[in-house]
Amino acid sequence: MVNWFRFKFGITALVVQLFFILMFAWLVEYEHDYGNVEAPINGNHTSETGRLYPPFQDVHVMIYIGFGFLMTFLSRYGYTAVGINFFLASIAVQWAILVRGFTKYEVFKGDKYDAVAKELISLDFAAATVLISFGAVLGKTTPLQLLVMTLIEIVVAQINQLICTRFFSASDIGESMYIHAFGAYFGLAVSRVLYDKRVKDATKAKPVYHSDHFSMIGTIFLWLYWPSFNGGAASDDEQQRAYINTYLSLAACTVVTFALCAIYDENGKFKMEYIQNSTLAGGVAVGTTANMPLHPFGALIMGSVAAIISVTGYRFGSAFLADKLRIHDTCGVHNLHGMPALLAAIAGAVLAAMGSTEKWGQSYHQIFPHTAPISEGGKGWTNIQQGGYQMAALALTLGIAIFTGIITGFMMKLPIFDQDQIKDADDMFEDSVFWVLHEEEHLPMKHGGEQNGDKHKEMELRQRTTVGEHGIHL
Repeated sequence: MVNWFRFKFGITALVVQLFFILMFAWLVEYEHDYGNVEAPINGNHTSETGRLYPPFQDVHVMIYIGFGFLMTFLSRYGYTAVGINFFLASIAVQWAILVRGFTKYEVFKGDKYDAVAKELISLDFAAATVLISFGAVLGKTTPLQLLVMTLIEIVVAQINQLICTRFFSASDIGESMYIHAFGAYFGLAVSRVLYDKRVKDATKAKPVYHSDHFSMIGTIFLWLYWPSFNGGAASDDEQQRAYINTYLSLAACTVVTFALCAIYDENGKFKMEYIQNSTLAGGVAVGTTANMPLHPFGALIMGSVAAIISVTGYRFGSAFLADKLRIHDTCGVHNLHGMPALLAAIAGAVLAAMGSTEKWGQSYHQIFPHTAPISEGGKGWTNIQQGGYQMAALALTLGIAIFTGIITGFMMKLPIFDQDQIKDADDMFEDSVFWVLHEEEHLPMKHGGEQNGDKHKEMELRQRTTVGEHGIHL
């Protein structure tokens, strides 16, 4: 008898991809000059692509290598961390083109989307939102559940960003609110709904020596390219400020993270979990203000405060979330993305309220277009009004993220999405549930040719001989 269950994920993924192909055929086209043989060669496109592609490629590396390898710290979940990260990002960028197009074009009147180079970095940004949420539920969900989460989250995240930018004119050049805050709290809301008390008995929710090495690869790639993440969408003076502010914030954050690691440990030692994650919090914390005249010393302060918030969160906050609120945050996205993003948003509101053309010159109107006089195409908002709208954007982002995350979590719990593939605590954080592992080839076979049903338990027994005295990585 055919086991149709094993085809469910594959068929669903193929149907989704077929849907994308049909929608692209109907709606997506090159920009007029790119695909029109009658149009003259436009040298401006070449120079524009030359300017846009380097930061896009940097962000591309962050999405597919940085995020993926950062999540390989789990001793038995490296395949899923990198592999499903690869899959979800590829789904997200295609879906994001379609969703973003619906917000910009009148498709039912015959408009087609223009596929242009400057949109590519925005697609990777959209994927980052999903991958942050993925970190909160890593090891406790099935690939089919994650596919569902991706399709829903891309839609609501893009709608949230549309509202905040169009109606609040909220500036967020590094998208700390629209990506990091949204992704973190959406993921935490999903994790709360999916909470399984058996996670306390999961023996594989921990790193080993070599898995932490792989995770640090992700950290270093993210750290190196974060200035492009915050500044890639900016231009001219704003881009220069974004690069400088982000770099300085990351450097200060790294120093303070190492210092606090030693202070918090009773033996004055460093903990790899903190180093892998909290050193990156400075990039998140300066995201909203990266293109603003924050000043170099201000960037150093932001990075230092971000490190304090993040390391303290890993030291005390993760256990509180798990024990008291029943939110199991596998990768600590609340500490790396959530709280530093709140800091970024508040700093952006404060700078908006304190800024003016007298202090910033025309940069103030360029960053906050609605503060320009009505005669110049703005709405004449005061600096205090702009600061208020920045905070309104944060509040709306949190509200939409948490509310839709809860709804998505309940949808993911439906039996049709294969939650029952994770049968017990031994199936959590275990690659062999979804992947063919090399160890399986050497395990004893039953007479019927079927591999031993306890294969991954046997592998775990062998694995435990190499696992040190690590605490659970929350």
